[in-house]
Amino acid sequence: MLRQIEDIEHGIVFPILGFDCDNGSEFLNHHLVRYFTDRPKDPVMFTRSRPFQKNDNAFVEQKNWTHVRQLLGYDRFDRPEQVGLTNDLYKNVWYLFTNYFCPTLKLKKKLKINSRYVKTYEPPQTPCQRLLTSAHINLNAKKNLNEVYNSLNPFTLKLRIEEKQKIIFTTLRLPQT
Repeated sequence: MLRQIEDIEHGIVFPILGFDCDNGSEFLNHHLVRYFTDRPKDPVMFTRSRPFQKNDNAFVEQKNWTHVRQLLGYDRFDRPEQVGLTNDLYKNVWYLFTNYFCPTLKLKKKLKINSRYVKTYEPPQTPCQRLLTSAHINLNAKKNLNEVYNSLNPFTLKLRIEEKQKIIFTTLRLPQT
């Protein structure tokens, strides 16, 4: 887990300011806590959900459906060879497709009127579009984001995702050794 977090941190164009996780031992471990909190410069705020408080995970798991279940379903991936295949799918194809071509809504305002909540959203944008309009991202990073975007074809990415999914699901059907 720590290696994956380090890899993500080196690949993004902004600093990590906070890290939220649930109480599972696959996420919450001493190495990860030390990695974020013992930095001499710019420590990261590390938070976790409270035990037995199911609503604490709402923000942590808000993309679980779109980023995990719709892509890989509910199957159990318990073979070591599936780790590399799944990491390859996410690192080399899926993140490009979702971050450059899949717009999402961002909550702008939430008002409580009587017993109902009325939510107002910003116009849909991709994560890349949000970064390009941010004042917190430097011009060189924005130039790099534009270069990556201009080099991509969403239809090609979608085909590559489907090819990698077939390989992953084929390993599920192989007999255990």
